[in-house]
Amino acid sequence: MKAFDTLRQAQRAVARSAGVFVRDVGHGLLEISHNMLALVGLAVVAALIVASGRSDLRHQVETVALDWLQSRHEQRTLESGDVLAAIAEPDAVQRATAANPKELNREQAAVAHWISRRYKVAPEPISRLVQEAWSIGQRAGLDPTLILAIMAVESSFNPFAQSSVGAQGLMQVMTRVHDDKYVAFGGNHAAFDPITNLRVGVQVLKECIARAGSLHDGLRYYVGAALLETDGGYVGRVLGEQGLLRNVADGKTVPANAQALPPPPPVKEAGVDPVLPGPAEKPADTPEQLALLR
Repeated sequence: MKAFDTLRQAQRAVARSAGVFVRDVGHGLLEISHNMLALVGLAVVAALIVASGRSDLRHQVETVALDWLQSRHEQRTLESGDVLAAIAEPDAVQRATAANPKELNREQAAVAHWISRRYKVAPEPISRLVQEAWSIGQRAGLDPTLILAIMAVESSFNPFAQSSVGAQGLMQVMTRVHDDKYVAFGGNHAAFDPITNLRVGVQVLKECIARAGSLHDGLRYYVGAALLETDGGYVGRVLGEQGLLRNVADGKTVPANAQALPPPPPVKEAGVDPVLPGPAEKPADTPEQLALLR
């Protein structure tokens, strides 16, 4: 019996010793952990203090952190199946050639809506083109409905149109001939920016009219038919379309499918041009040069 009591006391002593050992070890680990965290914290604080004094180092740290966060965000969005969230570009709307038709004045809005119905194109981009036609037309001394009529006949308002001879964009400008005019807009690829193509086309048209001495002959220059027997009805189509657009701008009711009837050919008297005053000079260019004019 005495031996049994002695065994039980020994077990209790061992248990107490084990408990004391575990507690001591636990306290020791806790102290070490606290000390390690303190060291890490001190290291972080020290790094921040150093970085705050060096803008270049701080910028590098911020860049790395932002890149990592961005990559993590893109990875999570791709894993979720939302591709657009990963490639979102909120500023993309600034590249769009569009305007709210409600921001146009009465005649501009009427023209924009009529063109939209006639050529089955969205009113927003057409509204922007109409705005620009009015603006650049005023600068160039040209009727904006004439500019819009040329776009209608040349490309049907397709900014990516290209002819068999290389005329490109809304106004079907010969980009390789007028590449110097695109330098101010960053290069030849700007030919497919609708606003840029419109502006360059207006400059080419203005030069053609000045060279020919009249609007009618200037349009023949523009299409490359100045020294040909016929322009294939081009001038009539442009002026007929302009007549419809002018009526729309003036508030008249014009069906969207109305036929553009060419006006009667101009009659010159005593060398005086019926559209632009002054003598009409005959150009000395060759037919090959004229075919590449626009």
